[in-house]
Amino acid sequence: MNKGSDRQFSQLLTFIGDEMEFESGFYNDAYLDRRITARMRRTDTETYRAYKQLLQRDDGEREHLLDSLSINVTGFFRNPEAWEALRPVLRDLTRENRRVRLWSAPSADGREPYSAAMLALDDPEIEARRVEITGTDINADILRDARRATYETSQTTDIAEELEPLDDYSEYIEQDGNTFTVRDRVTDMVTFEQHDLIRGEPKRDFDLVFCRNLLIYIDSEYKVPIFETIRGSLREGGYLMIGMTETLPTECRDSFEPVDKQHRIYRRV
Repeated sequence: MNKGSDRQFSQLLTFIGDEMEFESGFYNDAYLDRRITARMRRTDTETYRAYKQLLQRDDGEREHLLDSLSINVTGFFRNPEAWEALRPVLRDLTRENRRVRLWSAPSADGREPYSAAMLALDDPEIEARRVEITGTDINADILRDARRATYETSQTTDIAEELEPLDDYSEYIEQDGNTFTVRDRVTDMVTFEQHDLIRGEPKRDFDLVFCRNLLIYIDSEYKVPIFETIRGSLREGGYLMIGMTETLPTECRDSFEPVDKQHRIYRRV
């Protein structure tokens, strides 16, 4: 597939930024090219120039592209060993505090914050009644999916397999064939709101922030603002958890000390 020149790619990104209000500059080019190329294949479009022309005349394809560019790769209990490492953190937090506030940023379709709620409910040493969870994302459409809390098993997603870390997921999930709906006792612990992690204001007094599997897509110059927002959102001694393949920017390492370096759990200092 000869997609065209770097100039055509840049012109396409400029169009996406100016006409579709997507901040492509925050993301690295390799990530953007993968997502755009996938849409080009779906629409039998050979070049960046032709795909730009398609976007100019097809509002439906604009929506499909924006959905594709949004970082929504997620799952229940993604990297189960990391969730096991989180158990002692949540036990300590709920033992020491009357209220424990968690922030999932970005929360994508809600499976990460719901996983945190189910982990708290499923562990007898965690005081789940003390846990409050906020899920945020920049994408309003995917937040609607998160609030709906209904997920489908498909060729690429096996929801039952994702829920295997739980002894009996039927306590938290209602299953109807290949459809899985999160029960009220879980959803009642989670609220969702729209938030821009790069340009938005810090939040306040969180005990634990999840920022997992976002940084691998973000251009390096925007990683530091993300961590400044996270640091400002954590209370002193609060915890941060990032993705298993991610690292803290050098400029931010004095702000966090490792608690479990293998599973990327840190504490604000």
